[in-house]
Amino acid sequence: MAHLWLPFTQMRGFDPRERTFVRGFGTALEDARGTRVYDAVSSIWTIVHGHCHPRIVDAIASQAATLDHATLLGATNPAAETLAERLCALAGMDRAFFASDGASAVEAAIKMAAQYWQNAGQPQRRRFVRLSNAYHGDTIGAMSVSDVALFKARFADLTFETRAFDDRAALGSDVAAVIVEPLIQVAAGMLLVDPAVYGALCDIEPLLIVDEIATGFGRTATMFGFEQTALHPDILCLGKSITGGVLALSCALVRRRVYEAFLGDYHAFVHFFHGHSYAGNPIACAAALASLDLFDEEQTLARAAGIADRAAVRLKGLRAHPLVRDARQAGAMIGVELRGDAIDPQGSLTPAWRVADGLYAAGHFTRPIGDVLQFVPPLCSTDAEIDSFFDALENVLRE
Repeated sequence: MAHLWLPFTQMRGFDPRERTFVRGFGTALEDARGTRVYDAVSSIWTIVHGHCHPRIVDAIASQAATLDHATLLGATNPAAETLAERLCALAGMDRAFFASDGASAVEAAIKMAAQYWQNAGQPQRRRFVRLSNAYHGDTIGAMSVSDVALFKARFADLTFETRAFDDRAALGSDVAAVIVEPLIQVAAGMLLVDPAVYGALCDIEPLLIVDEIATGFGRTATMFGFEQTALHPDILCLGKSITGGVLALSCALVRRRVYEAFLGDYHAFVHFFHGHSYAGNPIACAAALASLDLFDEEQTLARAAGIADRAAVRLKGLRAHPLVRDARQAGAMIGVELRGDAIDPQGSLTPAWRVADGLYAAGHFTRPIGDVLQFVPPLCSTDAEIDSFFDALENVLRE
């Protein structure tokens, strides 16, 4: 640890012995001390079918031995082509533009929307509208369309101005796009969004960007969260679980009218001026294709629905606990908001971290957001694992 700098971590006082993971298998992580813990946060909303699933491992090894990487700048590869076709078919979209991680997909979507209107002869449409409490990533553009002060305030002078969506009056002739998360605002503390908000975004003139980076691939018990809303995306951002959670890959799926606005004579320079070095990396695409196969082979969506149902039963009792302020759920994405002012941190970073540390000692790994304890399990989790997590949480709160 002499040279490693961890994200979102105060390095002074950090003890790597407490959180050094050396092995993963199924729903478990093993740390350097040999302690096995249930990955109750899916390594920040990524792992779907379990760690080191043999189907995905084999797909990675086979692709790495055939074609490890080739640029998508003016070239293509079979894995990227096949994945683009399958993703578009799943989401009802028409073209896939690959990027690296979630924030880079959002950056691509922002620039795509801005250039779309330039190409369409309406360059005045350059403003973006987002929801209150939005979070779309930590790069400059993604932060600009976000609204969580803790993540954004220090860098506010670097971001561009955006407008909060209150009603359709916010959608003036200068708006390029509205960006939303479907169902639940995960990084804001698992906040549920009023469905009426999505209903108000039907048939709007600006482009609609739906950010499914956290919610996509079964997390909300459907393949994509927007399927449970009135949202009809023009651009759909995917990431995190796209490869089953094992490799960095993301994409922006678009509808035909968006794609066709970028077609023209080469010297007209209307093609999309954006790209990422590892976009459409064949190994990552092979992992994603294996993951999609597993959704069918292992009936992952049915299992996700079962996890959601099991968790809903356990949450009924937990909501009445005197140390719990609220418990929010969208499928298999759950946040338990604690009454932080009623919990003595006793040496942990915060009251919520005291509960998370207690859970770790009991064999469950998660990470709080403020006072909100996350439970976003791998979608291969069993009823026994779900119950074990809630049993441990109740025991820690009792103590």
